Amino acid sequence: MPFTVALTGGIGSGKTTIANAFAALGVEIIDADVIAREVVEPGSPALQAIVRRHGESILTAEGTLYRARLREIIFRQPKEKNWLNQLLHPLINARTQQLKALATSPYVLWVVPLLVENGLQHQADRVLVVDVDEGIQLQRTQQRDGISLTQAKNILAAQASRQQRLACADDIIDNSGTPEQALPRVAELHQRYLRLAATGRD
Repeated sequence: MPFTVALTGGIGSGKTTIANAFAALGVEIIDADVIAREVVEPGSPALQAIVRRHGESILTAEGTLYRARLREIIFRQPKEKNWLNQLLHPLINARTQQLKALATSPYVLWVVPLLVENGLQHQADRVLVVDVDEGIQLQRTQQRDGISLTQAKNILAAQASRQQRLACADDIIDNSGTPEQALPRVAELHQRYLRLAATGRD
């Protein structure tokens, strides 16, 4: 398995921007959110299991998973969230390991928004946290998703706190400024990760 750097951060922190900067340097990206969507594609066993449990109303007119409706269900019923996690997490983990095994870059960047919430930080060689203050998170989330301040605060409250994430961090990127301002830090960390991957140590 290649040296693995887990990238995480709260909503609105700019994880995608930072991941893209690493990708531009030739680093392979494994995105947990992309994998989570793949395992419930139309025709997948996981989607069939979700339909058996919740009925056809859990599908959109196009036959894809109606994510907003599923979110409502698991928000109201914690036991349904547990059931869903038990169904999907092994599938997501298996696909993640498969992609790691296929990777050809010296190290991989594993993008996991809920790394700390799901206790996955120990599955990585390094944890990189993209950090901004909560005011910036709220502002960016409102602008990006077109939601109210209250909705943005509710999303933030459901995630790990900034302090919890930073406590797990081996490395931190302050992404409070423009995307360009973070590039020197990305380049610096890239060189560090190349060295660590070559020596096999963290």
